[in-house]
Amino acid sequence: MGEVMTAQGRSLPADDSADLRTIGFRSLDFSELALRVEDELGDELNFDAPGLRRISTVGDVLDFIEHLQSA
Repeated sequence: MGEVMTAQGRSLPADDSADLRTIGFRSLDFSELALRVEDELGDELNFDAPGLRRISTVGDVLDFIEHLQSA
């Protein structure tokens, strides 16, 4: 997540409870993050859109990606 934000000239906040809207992390950014994780894993992530609606903080994104990687 930090790499995606750094590529856009922003930095990842130290607080995982930071709201995504407040830091400017949009759905397009999440898509880029998911593609990067897929590239690292060498496999396609399998997730449902309704699960994405519950994501609102930096910590939520990190937990979600971690969960996908272990599935």
